[in-house]
Amino acid sequence: MSGELPGDRVVAGWRERVDLPDWGISGIIAKLDTGAKLSAIHVQHLELLSPTRARFEVVIRRRRPRTHVVAEADVVRIARVKPTTGHIHERPVVRTTLRIGPLSFPIELSLVDRERMLNRMLLGRRALGGRVLVDSEHKFLIGNSHGTAAP
Repeated sequence: MSGELPGDRVVAGWRERVDLPDWGISGIIAKLDTGAKLSAIHVQHLELLSPTRARFEVVIRRRRPRTHVVAEADVVRIARVKPTTGHIHERPVVRTTLRIGPLSFPIELSLVDRERMLNRMLLGRRALGGRVLVDSEHKFLIGNSHGTAAP
């Protein structure tokens, strides 16, 4: 069902395990959301160290014990985002490397509190475009960076 397509594109499910190697994070579950333009990740304790640098905790696991990774990244811009609530929010956006299946590439992630959301990480169209085709009927098609399908 999964496989590589011309131009290094892969078919992925609507939910996949991904890695953020710059931050030492592997196996985080992301929703591939073609309805969202910008990608987002759930963070806590966001601290703007300067107008161009942020420190934050990425929450890896929801259940106890929760797993957190402290990360720092350059803020590339402040995005005005209109989530499903309809109210515009400003969010810092950082750049990091994403690894999904056999692909590895830079992406921009908005830092946001997604505590109440089922999916702690979203991969939007800007990250997926030209690289990943999403099969909305399946999840965990391409597995993690080691090429094994996730459970």
